[in-house]
Amino acid sequence: MTSYRDQQHLSSMSNSQLISGLEVSRLHQEFLKRRANHQATLITYITAGDPDIVTSRAMALACVEGGADIIELGIPFANPVADGPVIRDADARALAAGTTISDCMSLAFDIRKSADVPVVMMGYFSTFHNIGIKNFMSRCEADAIIVPDLPAEKVKGFCQYAQANCINTVFLVTPTASPVRRRMAIAATTGFVYCVATSGVTGESKEVSPLLSMQVAAVRAETQMPTVIGFGISTGEKACALAKLADGVVIGSAIVRRIAEGGNIRERAKRVREFVGSLRRALDRG
Repeated sequence: MTSYRDQQHLSSMSNSQLISGLEVSRLHQEFLKRRANHQATLITYITAGDPDIVTSRAMALACVEGGADIIELGIPFANPVADGPVIRDADARALAAGTTISDCMSLAFDIRKSADVPVVMMGYFSTFHNIGIKNFMSRCEADAIIVPDLPAEKVKGFCQYAQANCINTVFLVTPTASPVRRRMAIAATTGFVYCVATSGVTGESKEVSPLLSMQVAAVRAETQMPTVIGFGISTGEKACALAKLADGVVIGSAIVRRIAEGGNIRERAKRVREFVGSLRRALDRG
């Protein structure tokens, strides 16, 4: 049976467009649509299974209804070293609910089919190592994958398995990354370059690094691949300011916190939809 990911890949192949010599994927098409209208791409993050799979599906769809272009879906992990307390707590809730890697894959499939938006999965290396990178890639229904702690010696094999299964790769560039590390990340990226706005872990109240604008400018000078900024973005004003530097922004902790405020699914979805809607309007105003 042809998977949903393969169906979409075959569809995209019929319109062969190129970005810097690479075939444009569904993921790239979202960036191109916004770029054509001089708008920023909005990527929203939720943790799969927080507080359960049914609710997290509703939260993803609420993000799309609010105006999100791409959903980043976090695979819950016991020690998420790149994440702050808000997402750490979400991971803990998801794991306590019994969320499995299979649940995450099914959720990604369902979101893509229900909302017809690209899904980027984010997970830690141990998760993929334990089930086997080749095995994961052959089963993965996401458009792209982020592994913030991927060991350098594993990058080549990881990227080869991703490419073989039509999955884009996304790598992070920190504000203090050396030119060598920045170019390594760019060379391994086929989806978008994720520029980290702050030092340390994810969170809402982080100060933007004074080195960010120079690092983003360096990335954009070295690749035509889409560039996004994430970590520490919690308001429409901040999102709008940072979007001027790149092709898009990622909002995570501010959404996860609103999910954690409780209530039934309808109440949580309303909060998320309204917040994402405010971000979309801010970005569209420029």
